[in-house]
Amino acid sequence: MAELVVFSSLFPSAARPGAGLFIRERMFRVARHRSLVVVSPQPWFPGQGLIRRFKPGYRPMAPAVEIQQGVTVHHPRFFSLPGVLRRLDGWAMALSTYRLMRRLRADGARLIDAHFAYPDGEAATRLGRWLGLPVTLTLRGTEVPHSKNPLLRPRLVRTLAAATRIFSVSESLRRLALELGAPPDKTEVVGNGVDTEVFHPVDRAAARQKAGLPASASVLISVGGLVERKGMHRVIDCLPALLTTHPDLHYLIVGGASPEGDMRAELEAQADRLGVSARVHFLGALPPAELKWPLSAADVFVLSTRNEGWANVFLEAMACGLPVVSTDVGGNAEVVCRPELGTIVPFGDAAALTRALHEALARDWNRAAILAYARDNQWDKRVAQLLAAFDRVLDRQTADPKWVGA
Repeated sequence: MAELVVFSSLFPSAARPGAGLFIRERMFRVARHRSLVVVSPQPWFPGQGLIRRFKPGYRPMAPAVEIQQGVTVHHPRFFSLPGVLRRLDGWAMALSTYRLMRRLRADGARLIDAHFAYPDGEAATRLGRWLGLPVTLTLRGTEVPHSKNPLLRPRLVRTLAAATRIFSVSESLRRLALELGAPPDKTEVVGNGVDTEVFHPVDRAAARQKAGLPASASVLISVGGLVERKGMHRVIDCLPALLTTHPDLHYLIVGGASPEGDMRAELEAQADRLGVSARVHFLGALPPAELKWPLSAADVFVLSTRNEGWANVFLEAMACGLPVVSTDVGGNAEVVCRPELGTIVPFGDAAALTRALHEALARDWNRAAILAYARDNQWDKRVAQLLAAFDRVLDRQTADPKWVGA
């Protein structure tokens, strides 16, 4: 029996072990206090296996059911055609999971906790209405581009109106929810956290030896999917100028393909074209437990990202003692909120990014202050806030079983 149903199509699985780790990190900590089950719908259509012959990473299918850290994770399929028909995903996701959700409700589920407003939140609020269950919804950043789409914006408005409680991982996303008509009293910010038992500094010399880097090198690092949004290509563009002032510079890129794409070939070609291929190191995707090594080998973390909700990787880098240079989008300035933690630059300003990286590499940072900030943002504080919010929803439902809050 489980009281909470975590509903998100982005969740780790045997097929995609790195997907949605930030959701699992948060909700599996909640599971220590509240029983829960995960429903992670997977897009499918007949013949997509043929596409994988040409694109091996296309929609890898997770097992129907997994047990992860003692928690049951369901991966039901929902019909989803690529392209314009993906706008039906919200409906398809809700219809395909209805029987499973009805069974979970009969087994004791009392609350749906959805992540991302579209299409997951749209599906979850429909299920909540059909099953008479309250729905909490976490906004994580994709809502920004979706809100600019004239076809999707009205659907976001309806989804937020139907949700019982709206969490956002940053204040900027909370302001977006208010702009879309969400009542202020049903919104609150619950940022991501960091696990300092997993992310912490290790011996720098050993970390550099492990990465094959000179002991005296200046080292930048980025971690994220190799996609346009994350902006590794924008950092590579800065390297020729930076090498004139930091001739021993190296750039580590940790990450691999994601559902958004895979730019590795383009990034390698770009580095070769700019004559910096010997200084750009592709380390591939790494499990969280391994990330402390390349992070500890670096001097500065950089992510020239186009859009973020709350970039958890910033806190992970800070937990290893790194200052952060990033762009003024989404909640980035809320994470890198003080000058002693790093620098925020305007998105698309290559000169400002180059200048910030030069200054960050030349500066003597107070690593102890950066580590202290990371420790102040551990998961325990976030989970306590979530549990209090869930308790309020569940207590009200106990008092009035027909109440769903919408």
